[in-house]
Amino acid sequence: MAKKKPSNQRPNATRAPARGGRPAGLFTWLAVGLVVVVVAALVIIKVASGGGTTPSGTSNWQAANPTTVAQLTGVPASVFNTVGITSPIAQVTPPQVPLGKKQALLTARDANGKTVPEILYMGAEYCPYCAAQRWSTIIALSRFGKFSGLGNMSSYSGDVYPNTPTFTFIKAKYTSPYVVFKTVELYTNYLNAAKSFYATLQKPSAQEQAEITKYDTDKYIKGLTASTAGSIPFLSFGNQYLVSGSSYSPTTLAGSTRAEIAAALDNATSPVTEAIIASANYQTAAICSITKDQPSNVCTSSGVTTAAKAMGIK
Repeated sequence: MAKKKPSNQRPNATRAPARGGRPAGLFTWLAVGLVVVVVAALVIIKVASGGGTTPSGTSNWQAANPTTVAQLTGVPASVFNTVGITSPIAQVTPPQVPLGKKQALLTARDANGKTVPEILYMGAEYCPYCAAQRWSTIIALSRFGKFSGLGNMSSYSGDVYPNTPTFTFIKAKYTSPYVVFKTVELYTNYLNAAKSFYATLQKPSAQEQAEITKYDTDKYIKGLTASTAGSIPFLSFGNQYLVSGSSYSPTTLAGSTRAEIAAALDNATSPVTEAIIASANYQTAAICSITKDQPSNVCTSSGVTTAAKAMGIK
């Protein structure tokens, strides 16, 4: 049964469906009076602990077009600075500081053995909210390092916002001198053999499981409740900033192809670009807060400082 989310809560909170739950029609949007209220059939995902993020299923993986990747990861600095945090067509939600006392910085060792802040992403290929979030997260992280192995992906065709164009992290690698980026794509975008749920793709490590179990809850994220804990996409920026649910609505991407969205990322007046880049600037500000404002040319740029001020970082 769908539960109406109060209008004073986060506009884009997302819940992931439980194993064995209904795979399609999980989310519903209703208009109440003059206010559009997000209504979701939100069911908790029960993520089983596993032996690391080794694929246990088969993704419909296809390498992303090199031109699209170049456009996605090479957004001009002028676009970030022109957009700032303004989006006329979508409410964009910044990462949140965990509620309660300050949390210890989550760190990991990079390829050179250096201890750096860790950013953790958990999502699923079927999820339209994950689909929207990946655009801005990839763009933000591309300001601190480089991606390879990104694949094309679309959200499940039988759910709300069907076939939302996006990417998958299933084979992606990310290198950066500033942070380590770890990803878990929990499920594919197609149903399992029994047609009871999506096919399992990756399982989180014990540490990753502990992260989402602890932090993706109402104890640490404002707007969640005890019954809506476990939302995806989930992002932890070193446990200093958290994202649970999409930063902006997937409807922003409706009617556009992956290539069209990417090609417009150099146009600061594109409404779709504005929503994606506003989210990316917020996430960039969160990352700068854990890298001690490095690289300085990114962290002192006007788009990022605007986001940081709005988030109370500066």
